[in-house]
Amino acid sequence: MDVAVIGGGIGGLSLALQLDRAGIDCRVYESVPAYAALGVGVNLRPQAVRRLHDLGLEGALRPVAVEQREHAFFTRHGQRVYSEPCGRSAGYDVPHYSIHHAELHRVLLEAVEARIGPVAMSHGCTHVVEEGARVLVHFKDAPTAHASVAVACDGFHSAVRHQLHPQEGPPQFGGINMWRGVTRSEPFLTGATIARIGEFKRGTTIIYPIRNHDDGTQTHNWVAERASARMTPNDWDAAGRLEDFIGHYEDWRFDWLDVPDLFRRTQFVLEYPMVDRDPIDRWTFGRTTLLGDAAHPMYPRGGNGAAQSILDGDALARALRDASDPVAGLQAYEAERRPRTSQIVLANRSTPPDTIVARVEELTGGARFDDIDTVIARDELAAISERYRQLTSGDIQSVNR
Repeated sequence: MDVAVIGGGIGGLSLALQLDRAGIDCRVYESVPAYAALGVGVNLRPQAVRRLHDLGLEGALRPVAVEQREHAFFTRHGQRVYSEPCGRSAGYDVPHYSIHHAELHRVLLEAVEARIGPVAMSHGCTHVVEEGARVLVHFKDAPTAHASVAVACDGFHSAVRHQLHPQEGPPQFGGINMWRGVTRSEPFLTGATIARIGEFKRGTTIIYPIRNHDDGTQTHNWVAERASARMTPNDWDAAGRLEDFIGHYEDWRFDWLDVPDLFRRTQFVLEYPMVDRDPIDRWTFGRTTLLGDAAHPMYPRGGNGAAQSILDGDALARALRDASDPVAGLQAYEAERRPRTSQIVLANRSTPPDTIVARVEELTGGARFDDIDTVIARDELAAISERYRQLTSGDIQSVNR
């Protein structure tokens, strides 16, 4: 058996490593002519880190990531609502990493090149055709490839998904635009805190470190979210403008962090709409299936985009390894992963982790409080967080087991 992996992003590269570990031949085909250092921060929850460590990548990841110790939730006044330990501080036996997207991609790419061989660049897939026991993968400006199985890891704008579901409508816009950037600054709070400030109806920001530097400073990833009726370009690397959102955050100056100052000192600004797609009822058609954003594009909430694509790859490699034939393996993979990821897509729309702050804002009318314990029981806030962990396969018992 051999597998054509269509797309050399996080999902495609991690799948290739999982397939190699399972003893299955594969080749990765990427559309761009050369990789560039793109994107900003990525959160890798323990359920994903477990798989990456199993692939022998711990030594490469640890020096270029920040091991997080705390999730903390604050109102837009900077008042702490709820906090909980994360990663090994919470009892997991693997860390929670925050890392620059480009560094994560580099680690995966170097491992693929060392273990499997070079990625085939300038191979933009246009469509796939099944002929007997083979799948022909057609590219725009490159010779056709063939394999026993084709896996579309070609992202939100997947050509293969469009081929398999030609009547699917446009992306679902959540009425929120996001601006993202990175800023080198002094540590705040524990120096290993993922801070979520505000709630999505009135505007939020998520800030966390993604790199420690020898001089004691850190590179911080930040995301600012604001409600909007206008959907910005659906491109992860579209340039944004500070003046389009900074005014909303001018008074977000707390004794533990000056948010507008952090924004103003950013290296760059990117703009992206809060978009996803409705879950579909089928990923697999014969010897072709979908993975990652091609299968389940979701709102970037809760740090689950990259994590779920890594879990997809783990499930797919196991299913192909253990199946009597490739078609049965793809069906087993879809049966395991599609129901769960469909639930996560819908939960990220309605009850993401920052629902914790939204609930408090609802109870207080957005006003300051004197004591959070007089507003809401901590057990209720903890239950919101635990429900999301269970849904995303991130509870401690599952990961450690």
